[in-house]
Amino acid sequence: MENIMNDKIVKMRIGFSSIVIFRDILKNKVIKKLIKFLEAYDDDNKNNEIKLIDYYSDFLYELFKHNNNIADYLLTYIFKDDNIYISKYIKKDNLDYNLEESLKNELNFFEFLSSFDFNTLFSEEYSSQISKLDCDEINFYELYKKHIEEMSKKGHGIFYNNNMFTLDDKKNIIPAKHQDMQDIKHLYGYERERSKVIANTKSLLEGKKANNILLYGDAGTGKSSTIKAVANMFKDDGLRLIEVKKSQLSFITDIIEDLSFSPLKFIIFIDDLTFSSNDDTFSYLKAILEGGVNSFPSNVVVYVTSNYRHLIKENFQDRTGDDIHIEDTIQQIMSLTNRFGIIITYQRPDKDLFTDIVLSYAEINNIKMDKDELIKQAEGYAIRSAGRSPRVAKQFIESLL
Repeated sequence: MENIMNDKIVKMRIGFSSIVIFRDILKNKVIKKLIKFLEAYDDDNKNNEIKLIDYYSDFLYELFKHNNNIADYLLTYIFKDDNIYISKYIKKDNLDYNLEESLKNELNFFEFLSSFDFNTLFSEEYSSQISKLDCDEINFYELYKKHIEEMSKKGHGIFYNNNMFTLDDKKNIIPAKHQDMQDIKHLYGYERERSKVIANTKSLLEGKKANNILLYGDAGTGKSSTIKAVANMFKDDGLRLIEVKKSQLSFITDIIEDLSFSPLKFIIFIDDLTFSSNDDTFSYLKAILEGGVNSFPSNVVVYVTSNYRHLIKENFQDRTGDDIHIEDTIQQIMSLTNRFGIIITYQRPDKDLFTDIVLSYAEINNIKMDKDELIKQAEGYAIRSAGRSPRVAKQFIESLL
């Protein structure tokens, strides 16, 4: 029995050492703790069972932060792993026999690992005191192949299980720290404007011609909320949103090129974009919008919001230096607007629309107040908040909760 256990420990250690495709898993905290336990289980330590239990409990401590089932944990990890196999697959590169065999071997190893009852490594004297680890017999290879077939909907690598992303300072796409759960059903008014965004996004998902969109108009009217709600609306259909800040516009060409290989669809979201009259950063966006067919993949669109129709807030105090250069810059920035296939205007709501929005928010928040009194207070709140808008309506209702 002891020899059999030793053979299984050796098999696990060799299995981890032999990993190629999923090699990044060796940097994972849970797996590092497991490997440390396996390394301790040798002729020098196996007679010191208390020390082995300590190593094993360290492993369980890290695992239980996420899951008490090693199979589920490993499956989630490999589905989210950006590896050489996935990279070649989505780029339609040749997946040769050796790579396919490596994939199969590594997934078979994970299957063996997940089905192994680690408590059998300890004596009956101690096993009852050791935390139990759920283990399952799961066909990892079959599930991974199914995952690959469903990537265009469920995502791959970092895009698995997340639908909203940002960029760090090194151009890396990272999941948004706080996924905005904006629901399209909780946006009131502006149905005509919103329907244009929805229709264009459906075209993107269906592989049809889709346009870049500029949403401009007054602050607080729901431009950004519309885009995020649409992203959530279609997340199960393979749509992902990546927010790019104005300061990151220089990254946009490389980001779009990388996304072009993915089976997913993407919205590049640039929020509250405004250029000054002496601002040259607009050229990065201009290069994308004017770049022609070859530079813009069919699985990516750019959605921009701004308070200004021409993306520029001109301040005559900025007019220093070469006036000719400044005028040229202004004209080029203003011409950007014409590069968007769809332009949608969001205007402040009139009194009737504002009232409808207030009443809708009041209903879903179960506000019990006389209707006339509610409207009167909402109007007063709007005056104190620099005017009517959906945002002000929502803030007013939240102030009553």
